[in-house]
Formats: sequence, C-alpha cells, structure tokens
Amino acid sequence: MARIKPQALLVQSKKKKGPTRISATTIILCNLVVVLIVLSLVATYRHWSQRSREQTGVSKFEDISDTFTDSKKYDLPGYAILNTSKGYITVELYKDSSPEIVDNFLDLSQKGHFKGMPFHHVIKHYVIQGGHSQGLGAAEDWTTKVKIRSRLATSPKHEAFMLGTLKTKDSQGFEIFITTAPIPDLSDKLIVFGRVIKGEDVVQEIEEVDTDEHYRPKSPVGIINVTLKREI
Repeated sequence: MARIKPQALLVQSKKKKGPTRISATTIILCNLVVVLIVLSLVATYRHWSQRSREQTGVSKFEDISDTFTDSKKYDLPGYAILNTSKGYITVELYKDSSPEIVDNFLDLSQKGHFKGMPFHHVIKHYVIQGGHSQGLGAAEDWTTKVKIRSRLATSPKHEAFMLGTLKTKDSQGFEIFITTAPIPDLSDKLIVFGRVIKGEDVVQEIEEVDTDEHYRPKSPVGIINVTLKREI
C-alpha cells in the first residue's frame, strides 16, 4: 500500500468540513425574539396586576359604602316614646319593612309635628286615630266593614297594638293609628310601621274614653310629645 505524502495529507485536511459557524445576524434576531417575549410577559403581568388591584379597590369601596349605608340606616332611632295625656306608649319602629314611612315619622317627630296632636277618633275594640284634622276621620268610615273583617284571616301585622298611617296621602297630613284589636283588612287601609311594646294599658285606657256618636272623645286626649330612642 502506497504511503500518502505529508503534502497530500495537508491538502486533504483542508478539504474536510469544519464546524458550522452561526452568523451575527442570526444571533441578533434570536436576541430580539427573546427580548420581545420578555417584554410581552412583563406587560401582561402588569396589566393583570393592575386590573386585580382595581377590582380589589372597587370591592373594598363597595364594602365600605355598604357598611356606611347600613350603619347610617341602623344608627337611626328604632323606638319612639309617645307621651300622651294618659301615660307613655313605647313603640318599636319597623325600619326594615317600612323605611320611607319611618323616615317621615322621625323627621316629623324632630320637627315637633306630633306635639299636642289629639286622638280625634276612638273606636272601641278597633282603633284610635290621632291627627290634626277637624273633619270626620277615616276610621269612622271603616266601621261599616265589621262583618267582612270577621270572615278574613289575620296575620301578625293585623294584630292589636300595631302602629300605622294612611296609605293615601291627603291634606290632613301624617295621621297616626293604633289598633286595639286584630283587624284582618288592615293592610288595605294602613301602612304598618311599628308596634306597641310597652304601654298597652295606656292604649286601652285611651280606648275606654267616652265618645259621641261620631266616635270623637268628649274630653281631650292626645299626644303631648314624642321622644326618639335608638335603644330601649
């Protein structure tokens, strides 16, 4: 076998393919792709992070707003003490079921609307009505439905010693009604916004006053003033 000369080996080694080199352009493009991916990830993270903070802030604001509304609502007086010419009547106000009526009642109480308000109609075993009107009271008109009432079912809101006012607004202003017996059709006439929790005997004493044929007390009886309380 013939020996290959050193000169030939040198030429042959130069002909062998060397390792592939990566061009500078390829390296730059790869780096740009990596930078774009990193920037995209950072931007996405910042977007969701900011959105999460905004939602948390709104949620906290709503919670604070709701808490403020609830606290304002429950800071309102929940009880009223009617100082009458026969004694004291303590009433629990229905702030949840009749908020607008209770707000109106509280506002009028603070303005002294009920000072000196007479009970101008007293119907035994039915209702006593207070107000500043001089004409015939609404309660008198209701007495014609006694037979109908006796056939209707009752509910807790229709029991005795409930505090209500007229559903229909008129020039007579805010009238007060305190029931002295269960009245099944009460919800057709009144908006109930409270109940007597103390002083039922005073209500019954007012109920027993002498009246004329139109159920008007022969001797003056009424409310001297109203005191509001948050707690009893």
